[in-house]
Amino acid sequence: MPDLAQLLAAEVPLSWYLILSVILFVIGAAGFLIRRNIITVFMCIELMLNAVNLSFIAFSHKLKMVDGHIYSFFVMVVAAAEAAVGLAIILTVFKNRETLEIDEVSSLKL
Repeated sequence: MPDLAQLLAAEVPLSWYLILSVILFVIGAAGFLIRRNIITVFMCIELMLNAVNLSFIAFSHKLKMVDGHIYSFFVMVVAAAEAAVGLAIILTVFKNRETLEIDEVSSLKL
């Protein structure tokens, strides 16, 4: 029977991280394509960005390089800026249209 030190030293295979990343990305893409609420679509985009970050970090750890961590940091910075601007746009749309359904907001007319 292995002791605790051996269990903690065991490394999780890269394929597990990649499978989790693919699952998260597919859930985000499906939500983006299926859902009609702007907030839900916005959250699905964030989920897809986090799936990409997970794969960047997994490859970076496996290859013992810092590049994936740096790319992941920049993706998080862009996602934070996108969240701030996106939420401001969503609030403005809701204030003007009083709905967050994509089908009802798709027209550019006021």
